[in-house]
Amino acid sequence: MWIFMAFGSALFAGLTAILAKCGVRRTDSTVATAIRTVVVLLFSWLMVFLTGAQAGLRDIQGGTLLCLTLSGMATGASWLCYFRALQIGDVNKVTPIDKSSTVLTILLAFFLLREPISGPKALGLVCAAAGTWLMIEKKAGQGEKQGPWLPYALGSALFAALTAILGKLGVRGVDSNLATALRTGVVLVMAWVMVAVTGKSALLKTLPKEELGFLCLSGIATGASWLCYYRALQEGPASVVVPVDKLSILVTVAFSALVLHEKLSPKAGLGLALITGGTLAMLL
Repeated sequence: MWIFMAFGSALFAGLTAILAKCGVRRTDSTVATAIRTVVVLLFSWLMVFLTGAQAGLRDIQGGTLLCLTLSGMATGASWLCYFRALQIGDVNKVTPIDKSSTVLTILLAFFLLREPISGPKALGLVCAAAGTWLMIEKKAGQGEKQGPWLPYALGSALFAALTAILGKLGVRGVDSNLATALRTGVVLVMAWVMVAVTGKSALLKTLPKEELGFLCLSGIATGASWLCYYRALQEGPASVVVPVDKLSILVTVAFSALVLHEKLSPKAGLGLALITGGTLAMLL
């Protein structure tokens, strides 16, 4: 069952990127992150009460709560970086960098969780890294500099890898729906603190209504992705669940072509094929 949950996570995560891109065209990325998190939190706790998972609150141990808190903080940092990168860069360039967190996650799972790296998985890592480079090298090869989105995209990947490892540790012995809701609470606090600290609260009054709708839909897609993802992490190995989740890049690229009219160059298409092939190899 966990493998189907992992693929469900990939589907909803792919939709999240497109909906979020549509919601940050004029809206500040930090404000957008905070608004989306409210929707995700409501969605998460609704699932907790529908499944009766709230009864497990009293059984959560201190170490587990710490891991969930740190995972939530890493998620918040990843989101802030990711949506800033989406706001100023193309989806087809930002998403491959974000999905490269797979490489870091598998390496961290090897060192921290003692999950083995097989020959096919090692080959998959190399292919994914090469494919990522080909996809983001598109404009640089034409004599243009990479935009300021790149550091944000790299930060998103780093924090996403930490999120997966800490999340894996945090869902041991805890209902996955409850773990998701608790983590989202941490993300919510972090996101709104960033809005206050950066003095962007006033921007809420001028928020475009059409973009608010996209942000809410993005939050719902994120909530669905998380619920599938952490259920899969709870039952399956992180070194397999994470690569499956990263196949969401196929959904994102397809919708970016249909909705945003972003086209892939032949080199970027080869990079996407390498990322996909490498990701599938990681599952062996």
